[in-house]
Amino acid sequence: MPETEAREFSWPVRVYYEDTDAGGVVYYANYLRFMERARTEWLRALGLDQSALARDPGILFAVHRVELDYLRPARLDDRLRVTVRVASLRRTSLCFDQRVHPEGRPDSPCCRGEVRIVCVDAERFRPVTIPEFIKRRLHGD
Repeated sequence: MPETEAREFSWPVRVYYEDTDAGGVVYYANYLRFMERARTEWLRALGLDQSALARDPGILFAVHRVELDYLRPARLDDRLRVTVRVASLRRTSLCFDQRVHPEGRPDSPCCRGEVRIVCVDAERFRPVTIPEFIKRRLHGD
């Protein structure tokens, strides 16, 4: 089950064979997949369905920038936690602090990153203001 705690959300991930490289460790690009899934589940936990948002009010969230630090390997069958924390909220964008760490070891991240997401119009893919109802959910209102 996902956990939320003071604006931080965490999502469990198990490392499968398909997630690893020839060296038996998580392939670097898969950390981005883990982080994407955690952000999606975080939105669901807030009651925000991305398919519904695309229809009404006609917005999408698109990754604008990513910066990652790879700190230690995760391996086949490891149980991980992926955390999501809003670091900043601007008019059209959100910046997330995300970490992937072994279950029960939040102070030993395998990977940490900063991900900037931009709210865009679903038809034109141009930046738009994040709707107020979403901002309220982000603040726990």
